[in-house]
Amino acid sequence: MTASDTSREHSTTPDDMANTANPPPSATLRRRIYEIIEGGRGESHASRIFDGAIVTLIVLNVAAVIAETVPGIHAQYGAWLLTFEVIVVAIFTVEYVLRLWTVVENPFLARFAPWKVRLTMARSPALVIDLLAILPFYLYQLMPFDLGVLRMLRLLRLLKISRYSPAMSTLFRVLENERNALFGAALLLLTAILFSATIMHHVEGAIQPDKFGSIPDAAWWAITTLSTVGYGDVTPVTPLGRFFAGLTMVVGLCILALPVAIISTGFAQEVHRRDFVVNWSLMSRVPLLASLDAREAAELMPLLHAHNLPANVEVARKGAPADAIFFIASGSVDEHGETEKNSYGIGDVFGATAMLNNDVHAGHVFTTSRSRLLKLHKDDYESIAARHPRIAEQIRREANVQIEVEELSRLQRP
Repeated sequence: MTASDTSREHSTTPDDMANTANPPPSATLRRRIYEIIEGGRGESHASRIFDGAIVTLIVLNVAAVIAETVPGIHAQYGAWLLTFEVIVVAIFTVEYVLRLWTVVENPFLARFAPWKVRLTMARSPALVIDLLAILPFYLYQLMPFDLGVLRMLRLLRLLKISRYSPAMSTLFRVLENERNALFGAALLLLTAILFSATIMHHVEGAIQPDKFGSIPDAAWWAITTLSTVGYGDVTPVTPLGRFFAGLTMVVGLCILALPVAIISTGFAQEVHRRDFVVNWSLMSRVPLLASLDAREAAELMPLLHAHNLPANVEVARKGAPADAIFFIASGSVDEHGETEKNSYGIGDVFGATAMLNNDVHAGHVFTTSRSRLLKLHKDDYESIAARHPRIAEQIRREANVQIEVEELSRLQRP
């Protein structure tokens, strides 16, 4: 291939530029739907309506599944519950199709072929749950089976709510990340069950053949004892059997503590990782914080408290002690003083001047739109200033610049 061929291959024609500037209507619609059902996450009004509607449908559907098991309700409202089931399945089916159709709008997957993106995402846990939420209904139409099994499968729709619950999503990620450690704990528990059952079979089998006559029979006692449930329907009677029973109880307490410790540690790490990603993303939107080097940013980040506020929320009260600096990562706020109003937008800093001068807030500060703020308390500021004077100097410089801008704006007013 010659250089001219390569140039022609990578050149952009006017038609290509026109297509980029004016995407087809279907692509625009797909992008808008993606922003509502996936990209919004409650940021826009339409996204909040969609999320609320889906969560409401999930809750109502689970309530309907439970209600139809009551004979009186099923006899009187069975037809209505069936109609509601059809409507819910239709809505969930449209939702599933839309998620598959719009997933190609994910900016992190733009470099892959659309079919490959859809095939990969169809195997993701979230979309698998969405498919399981509607699949039993269609399978029942093709090959009817026991309604009890169908009812149980319909309860899987409750898992769809994990998409809208950060805590459940985090827990699922923890289970995925710690699967090897949890598998090791389960294997250890299985080994303890087998050893306990085998020992008790040999110790108690001759005396209680109906309860410990075989290792599978003794395994029931081992499971209830290791899990600390202890139904009491099977108990050893010999001194040696009771000794091993006590030892089994202690081992059971130690083994069952392992999964709890693994999950709780993984949950804490996942929450810390999520907070790190969120704070890092917010810091990058504030020029003052984005200019810090990696070491300074890493030390400052744990001291910043993220606040996600709706519109018309009071951030600072006039006359209150200024004990923090606020960085605006998104949205905007207004400061209402005695005679003037100052507005701050994305990337701005407010509260620094009053805090550095040990003063009070000169006006009431309210959010004018949905805003994300990073708050640095005075004690934390002094702590980071002692270790990194450059950060403190940048904040002071930013505060002085804002004072000059506000003073100039005040002088220019008629």
